[in-house]
Amino acid sequence: MSDASTAASGEGETTDGGEATGAGRLGLEALDEPVPSDEIPEDVPGESRAVDVGDVRLHVVEAGPEDGKLLVLLHGFPEFWYGWHETVAPLANAGYRVVVPDQRGYNLSEKPPAVSDYRIDALARDVVGLIDAYDRETAAVAGHDWGAAVGWWLALHHADRLSEFVAVNVPHPTVFERALRSSWDQRLKSWYVLAFQLPRLPEAVASAGNWRLAARGLRESSDPGTFTDEDLRRYRRAWNRDGAFEAMVNWYRAIVRDRPTPETETVEVPTLVIWGAKDRFLATRLAGQSVERCADGRLLTLDAATHWVVHEEPHRVAEAIAEHADPLPPGARE
Repeated sequence: MSDASTAASGEGETTDGGEATGAGRLGLEALDEPVPSDEIPEDVPGESRAVDVGDVRLHVVEAGPEDGKLLVLLHGFPEFWYGWHETVAPLANAGYRVVVPDQRGYNLSEKPPAVSDYRIDALARDVVGLIDAYDRETAAVAGHDWGAAVGWWLALHHADRLSEFVAVNVPHPTVFERALRSSWDQRLKSWYVLAFQLPRLPEAVASAGNWRLAARGLRESSDPGTFTDEDLRRYRRAWNRDGAFEAMVNWYRAIVRDRPTPETETVEVPTLVIWGAKDRFLATRLAGQSVERCADGRLLTLDAATHWVVHEEPHRVAEAIAEHADPLPPGARE
């Protein structure tokens, strides 16, 4: 169903208070902004939902069988749920209950005002709240870019809630921290993190000329043709929402101000690292170093892909996720 405005009247009927039959899942009226009728492309078999995860209400797109294994897909910067849109159909067809949120501050999800609202602990708790809202003990989680950073934190601090983890083009937090301290090459690649610490200027520069620089950044750092005009229309609409881009940049401000250190460095959750080797922002060696921090880790390097590998090779990424995380729930094969 591509018309998101009808989603609330279907599966998960709402009560008088607006709460859906699934705990924590709400009707779309719970969101601060209406969901556009074309929010979900016609070829994506998903529905929009509002979900109360504790501190905030998130807009999510859900697809696949209700009794399928829960798979949460986490987007990065400067995207929103749509960053995973080409993987939704193959993963739903594989049997997963696919849930793709706009993470806090992005697109249609709630946008808390303070920088401190975007600390990594809070971002990880949102995903735990999402798993709770679907009445599951565990979920498989795959994240790209900032979504992978949230996923690493989940795997290190909420390992009991993850069945498997897939990190796409962002390294283990200890590996990244050490690279920033020891490598001028990686510091130069990450220059924008410091630029985002300035107040108001990043938002003003990015939005100038109908988001000219933001759109150009996506196209210049990806393979030609990766981001279509239609993709960029959707991204501009998401960036243009009141308070959205400031909230997105606040993720970077919070990580620099907070400087969190994980409680443990070894990831016990079975982990697959997928890496586009032509990433302009992160050195490829960080992928292998991240796998070394995992008790049960594997690396899949896609030599022709860039940082935007989920867009460039969505079916290969979906296939790798399904190979790593059995799409059938425990006991379903008996």
